[in-house]
Amino acid sequence: MIKFALFARLEAKPDKESEVQKFLEAGLAMTRDEKTTPIWFALRLSPSTFGIFDAFEDEAGRQAHLTGPIAQALMAKAPELFASPPSIEPIEVLGLKNAAATA
Repeated sequence: MIKFALFARLEAKPDKESEVQKFLEAGLAMTRDEKTTPIWFALRLSPSTFGIFDAFEDEAGRQAHLTGPIAQALMAKAPELFASPPSIEPIEVLGLKNAAATA
């Protein structure tokens, strides 16, 4: 059961919005290799604000994601792409409907 999640808020530097979008689109391919990350979303919240929501079955999966290749790539690109360091918050999932999982 999915109980653990993360939300990262990313504010693009001026004129870096398209690069942030491309970076997040590339992140999708990287998540396919993470067996402990069953849910991953890249989001655009406004023209310059982006987000990542991902969810996990246990704390070990969340921690593996935080130290894995996506997090490493995010932090490596942060000075170039983002106006401020990414804000990454742990979240507790209280409920989930996933039609794909029940189909």
